[in-house]
Amino acid sequence: MATAVVVGTQAVQAQWTGPKKKPETQIELKYGPITPPHRTDVNMEAFRNYGLGQFIHWGVYAIPGNEWNGVSARGGAAASEWIRAWGGPNRPENWANIYDNLYKQFNPKDFDAKRWARQTKEMGAKYMIFTTKHHDGFALWPTKYSDYNITKSPYKKDIVKEVVDAYTAEGIDVYLYFSVLEWNNPNYMGKAPKTAEEKQRFDKFLQYTRNQLLELLENYPAIKGFWFDGTWDASWKGAYDFTYKLEKELREKHPGLVIGSRFRNDEHGARHFDSNGRLLGDYEQGWERKLPQQFEWLDGNDWDAVMTIPPNGWGYMKDWSGLYTKTTDDILDMLMHSVSMNGNLVLNFGPDGDGNMHPGEDKLAEEIGAWMKVNSEAVYGVRHADLPVSKLGYYTKKDSILYLTVFNRPVNNIARIAIAKKAKTVPVSATILGTTTKLEVKHSDIGLDLDKNTYYDVILPDDYKSTRAFVIKIQLNAPQSKSEKLMDAKM
Repeated sequence: MATAVVVGTQAVQAQWTGPKKKPETQIELKYGPITPPHRTDVNMEAFRNYGLGQFIHWGVYAIPGNEWNGVSARGGAAASEWIRAWGGPNRPENWANIYDNLYKQFNPKDFDAKRWARQTKEMGAKYMIFTTKHHDGFALWPTKYSDYNITKSPYKKDIVKEVVDAYTAEGIDVYLYFSVLEWNNPNYMGKAPKTAEEKQRFDKFLQYTRNQLLELLENYPAIKGFWFDGTWDASWKGAYDFTYKLEKELREKHPGLVIGSRFRNDEHGARHFDSNGRLLGDYEQGWERKLPQQFEWLDGNDWDAVMTIPPNGWGYMKDWSGLYTKTTDDILDMLMHSVSMNGNLVLNFGPDGDGNMHPGEDKLAEEIGAWMKVNSEAVYGVRHADLPVSKLGYYTKKDSILYLTVFNRPVNNIARIAIAKKAKTVPVSATILGTTTKLEVKHSDIGLDLDKNTYYDVILPDDYKSTRAFVIKIQLNAPQSKSEKLMDAKM
């Protein structure tokens, strides 16, 4: 579980242990990437500039809310959005049938997509990802290709349309989550189909999937991309010719469509990256509840990290007690970690069966929004700053402006910044976002042996108080002094 723990004032997240190893030799591939790397069209440039996003997991699984008859995931049930897959000795008798009939109760009386969108805008998110259907197969739009959809519930109305329209009206870009895997679909199978009958059934499933995806593009042309899930089974991996052609068709139907790296695989089963190490899709989706430790691990790829608030709860969880739930400070730390490495952080919300966010989510949204109102210029449209990692926090950069988001305030109030001695621009002035006071900036040429850096000190006011991370905005310009050249002792 990717639980954040707090050490001092800075969160430590679960991280991959190293960069992805590249293949030593290149092989001939027919089913590699479709789009060129590092697209520069409007949609991809927008993706690079988002900074903060929102994920919403919502569906029939919100009714149980991670528990049934007093048994929660901590007591043996499956996690909230996976609860239909519950197995083991404490699984209720005839559970799959019980779950598959919960849609008859799905009538979220408090659901207001405009209220959600306003909250998300106030929080400062620039894009959102919404679950059209999860692994249970229940569609939140009136699909023509399955009776297991929102029109058969008491609610009846098209939830996907309400969400897309409301968020788009607030200027928030919408991506649609789509699970390929469907537990209750008789034509889906996890294993690779072998018999003629199995192949015929799975071919029907593939066509059904294609139909639903084209339907979503037709129904909701304002969307910017798809976020795919449930693509790991041998059946889907074996359909690489179909999925390759389907990706091409989706892109032709919706020019500029953004698709992440988990939709399909090559003919050798390689997912996310093909067998030659090239990204399959427009951005890297491997950072689920984890963050890269070093910028170099990313190899220049665009990416986002999707993050839960409880340790591993995506759908609604009634009871947060006894769990470490990420704090606003944790989330802000993850956010600045992400944007400092040219990524986006996407925070997940799991509304309840009535359409209300969890009170803990409301609190986080409000507190993150308050911080973003002051500090968002260090988040939106920024890029990685090629500077040594700072013990104080995270750097981001925009043109000639350097931002240092301070999570660990120095006790001597000196924020020391290492700059390469050969750098053509250095700190010349600074302020703290949200204030107008100019801070003193001093060149401190420490004179460490064989050190390629020189140092600039930003002096923080003794009387400046902050209960959260704060951002030092630093103007870069030509250096006004040079490092001293002193005679070295012979050794």
